[in-house]
Amino acid sequence: MGAWGSAIIFLAAAVVAVPIFKKLKLGAILGYLVAGALIGPAVFNLVNHPDTILHVAELGVVFLLFLIGIELAPAKLWRLRNAIVLVGGGQLAITAALVAAALYWALGSVPVATVIALGVALSSTAFAVQLMSEHRILKSAPGQQGFAILLLQDLAVIPILLLVEALASTPTTVGPPWYFGLGAILLVLGVGRFLLNPFLRLMSSYGSSEVMTAAALLIVLATAMGMEAAGLSMGMGAFIAGILLANSSFRHQLETEIEPFKGLLLGLFFIAIGMSLDLELLASQPGLIVGAALALVLVKTGVIWLLLKLSGQSSRDALHVGLMLSQGGEFAFVVMAQAAGNGLVEAALASQVTLVVGISMALTAPLVILHSQLFSTSNCPRVYDQARDQDEPEVVIAGFGRFGQITARILAANGIPFTALDNNAEHIEFVKKFGNKVFYGDASRLDLLRMAGIDHARVMLIALDNEEQSLRIAGLMREHYPDVRVVVRAHNRFSVQLFHQLGVQSVIRELMESSLVAADRVLRDYGYSDSVAQRMVKLFRSHDEETLEKSLEFEGDMAAVIDHTRHSREYLASLFQQDQAQISLTGQPVDGRGD
Repeated sequence: MGAWGSAIIFLAAAVVAVPIFKKLKLGAILGYLVAGALIGPAVFNLVNHPDTILHVAELGVVFLLFLIGIELAPAKLWRLRNAIVLVGGGQLAITAALVAAALYWALGSVPVATVIALGVALSSTAFAVQLMSEHRILKSAPGQQGFAILLLQDLAVIPILLLVEALASTPTTVGPPWYFGLGAILLVLGVGRFLLNPFLRLMSSYGSSEVMTAAALLIVLATAMGMEAAGLSMGMGAFIAGILLANSSFRHQLETEIEPFKGLLLGLFFIAIGMSLDLELLASQPGLIVGAALALVLVKTGVIWLLLKLSGQSSRDALHVGLMLSQGGEFAFVVMAQAAGNGLVEAALASQVTLVVGISMALTAPLVILHSQLFSTSNCPRVYDQARDQDEPEVVIAGFGRFGQITARILAANGIPFTALDNNAEHIEFVKKFGNKVFYGDASRLDLLRMAGIDHARVMLIALDNEEQSLRIAGLMREHYPDVRVVVRAHNRFSVQLFHQLGVQSVIRELMESSLVAADRVLRDYGYSDSVAQRMVKLFRSHDEETLEKSLEFEGDMAAVIDHTRHSREYLASLFQQDQAQISLTGQPVDGRGD
């Protein structure tokens, strides 16, 4: 079967399996695994090259690690240092020690027991992060500690692979010298610090949206492949590149461009894992395989539960995160393949281990769901429903010119978190020098608004100078986020009409207030007293608001609006005359309200 035929089978399997498993509340990942097992060599044999597919699909993990890195600014990573070293290091060391002891008793070989124990002690970053995201705990305190465990495991992959190579009696490959890896890391840090942002500014100034997509893919893939060539993992390179861009103005734009590729390739990755499972071995040794998978899940859950309890988390939170990280990971496949390839572990034993890891993945989602059902009753509400990340914005500002900056300064002074978006890269670079938090991106793109945090916002300020773009954003907000209050900048009273038709109630005419201040000053300089000038401006404001309110009733009939506005000017002149006449007779101004 050709490449196009295989692609159709993959898409069909995902389209059928994932909705079914989501409907059953078993999660998309388990759906991908089952779909892979069904179309793979063990069942229908529709696609029979899982190793080749897995090699390509690993890019999904690379993109995932890039997106994880871009969420971790260096300051935030520094705050997690204790959790990474103590909780993450403790989990890996304790789990590996317990599993190695059991395997030594069964196999009698220290090197084999050590390698297998280290391999299965690694959880699946892609699997666990997806689960934590689906259950909305990734940004909670226990979720962050769980992520710290995953991060330490990712960092430990390279040393583990080096250990496998060192323990092998006949090493099959000789990797690059250690200083190649150090040089690659320093090169990535230097390029990221001094060249990435200028490169992205250049792309945004002269390129199209397609070019920005290509630039995002180029950054991730070039960094990942460069790290791999230096003897490190592609995932580590992507992760470091993400961290370097965590404080970049282009952060949300890059997330938006990479997210679709990550989702598709991760799905393919889990399908490939499902295809690689030896189901004949499972049928011949069901007790051993399932029992070993359950033992692995119990051991890892228990270790993580204990460490999180010692870190101050509640028993329920610790157990929830422990279950999500209880499976073996994708790197176990890599470790076992290398160990079997250089003769350290027998091929049959390596197949058993990879099957145990696959079964542990299949067990994880149902166990997490069971835990959620048992501990999410009406008497015991969900643990994480109210968990919020401290960086989630409560206000999103589209457009960061002079109009939007005033609101941003007041929000910042009051400690109200906000995210600002602007599509002028040079302007962003200038305003960031003054400490403003603003990102590059087109706010009329719904996916970019979601990356910027619109799901958590209470208010959206549309402060753009481009009226057509502002109308598109207002329409998106009305359709997708009707509960978010929208405040919009309008050029004139005719713009107010257009926004009113979209259901936007808070429309601010950009020059109205400053024009009234200027009129007040002109009247005073002309010779009117301060009180008279102030009264004239107040009378005009009241009349103008009533005229505008009345014109909204015409619902876009511009001829009627123009006719009404012309008559209102004549009425305004009569109001001023009445006011002056009343003052000259009684010394008191009239009430300037009227139709």
